Amino acid sequence: MLNRNRNVETFLGCESDYEESRIVLYGAPFDSTTSYRPGTRFASRTMRAESYGLETYSPYQDLDLEDAKVFDGGDLELCFGDTERALADIEACARDIVADGKLPFLIGGEHLVTLPAFRAVQAKYPDVAVIHFDAHTDLREEYLGNRLSHATVIRRIWELIGDGRIFQFGIRSGERAEWYWSAEGHTKIQKFSFAGLDETIAALKGRPIYLTIDLDVLDPSCFPGTGTPEAGGVRFTDLLSAALRTIRGCQIVGCDMVELSPPLDPSGTSTATALKLLREMLLALEKPYLK
Repeated sequence: MLNRNRNVETFLGCESDYEESRIVLYGAPFDSTTSYRPGTRFASRTMRAESYGLETYSPYQDLDLEDAKVFDGGDLELCFGDTERALADIEACARDIVADGKLPFLIGGEHLVTLPAFRAVQAKYPDVAVIHFDAHTDLREEYLGNRLSHATVIRRIWELIGDGRIFQFGIRSGERAEWYWSAEGHTKIQKFSFAGLDETIAALKGRPIYLTIDLDVLDPSCFPGTGTPEAGGVRFTDLLSAALRTIRGCQIVGCDMVELSPPLDPSGTSTATALKLLREMLLALEKPYLK
């Protein structure tokens, strides 16, 4: 259940009351199906604490979070021994946010947490499409016999919405069967980069969009704090530009940021990178309402 009262500790600049806010942040500290190195359960908590090393003002956009209306609902209490129960709790929280006419912004956690958040958004916006930034296809039918895994999350979303509605960028890893399955027309994959993103945004104009960002789309040389690093990723400035173009050009109805694992980068660089992207995304989402 979402806490609608102000928290003692919030993300920097996200201190508005629930009722007056247009965007609601909430954390899903869950990494029970992580296939390699765990630790993403600590992402949202660490990001809150470290956010006070960041300025609220963005020189990229000439906007300030102090002028925005963003509520931080804190972290959900999730059952680590029962994946389906944890997913149900995330979905219930997201449904409440959507029902109140607000935009849910989920901070993971592993990528599987996207599935219940997306279900909640799809219930209100049946024609929603997905823009997905990631290093991995996440299109497996199952992983080690488990259909609910961070390696299967986009396949589970496809089962909800079907062909022609999932657009994947930056992908550079996946088993052969995933690539071949996508190429049958089930999803559209852009390997290695954000080439074709502007054309996709134009084609989806006016349609509700769910944006999911797995931070391992970044090259591990600038973002080592993730459980499944893949060499050959994009630069931070590339990801920032892609995220801002997507938000400005699309009707975003829900979004998330997942797969930061703070324990894997004791320097704090990965957390700082995630926080700057979060600040810029929040400001871009709020820009139509700011001075």
